[in-house]
Amino acid sequence: MIEKYKKEVANDVVFNLEYNSERQRLIIPEYGRHLQKLIDQATAIEDADTRNKAAKYIIQVMGSLNPHLRDVPDFQHKLWDQLFIMSDFKLDVESPYPIPSRDVLQLKPDVLQYPQNFPKYRFYGNNIKYMIDVANKWDEGEMKNALVLVIANHMKKSYLSWNKDTVKDDVIFEHLFELSGGKINLLQSTEELLNTTDLLRTNKRMSNKITPPGQPKIQSNKNNKGPGKPKPFQKNNQK
Repeated sequence: MIEKYKKEVANDVVFNLEYNSERQRLIIPEYGRHLQKLIDQATAIEDADTRNKAAKYIIQVMGSLNPHLRDVPDFQHKLWDQLFIMSDFKLDVESPYPIPSRDVLQLKPDVLQYPQNFPKYRFYGNNIKYMIDVANKWDEGEMKNALVLVIANHMKKSYLSWNKDTVKDDVIFEHLFELSGGKINLLQSTEELLNTTDLLRTNKRMSNKITPPGQPKIQSNKNNKGPGKPKPFQKNNQK
């Protein structure tokens, strides 16, 4: 008579527990350990036809695990590449796509070139510098003078947003002369920029527009007197 249930010793069960730290490292953990075991079993199959059938079956399982990626271009190509990567490039099957190599995983992207890592006047921003560079390329004339005046007013507005005080036009002209490399010189000019009060009012109006909608505004209780205000509780002395 075959014993249906066998009582196990608790100490033996605890001793034979398998921890993840003792298991084989998962190359792509998103697919889980069961799929990794299927790939390892398919890699160990000696018959080529059976191995190819197993690989196609695994591709179907991988596709069903990622249904949200079926609209992505070259979805099947990505699955086959991941299959070879998870097999540590040991799976010998016929693929409808070029088989990737191990060197592809070790490639590093090119270093991005960030413009103006440490600008001297950060409160002006990079756009002001781009506008000054464009103005330097223009020919002398009314159009260039108008553009320079717009740039100077915008610099003054940006300066007031950072400083929240007042600034003289001579300071803006000196910064413009320095940022343009000495090509735009308004130090001896009689041109006047916009008034500081108007620019501060514009900055305040723009900051109110940036306030997220739905945020409650604090209102004073001084002007809440009106007919709709509830009256205080009065004791009824009538008998």
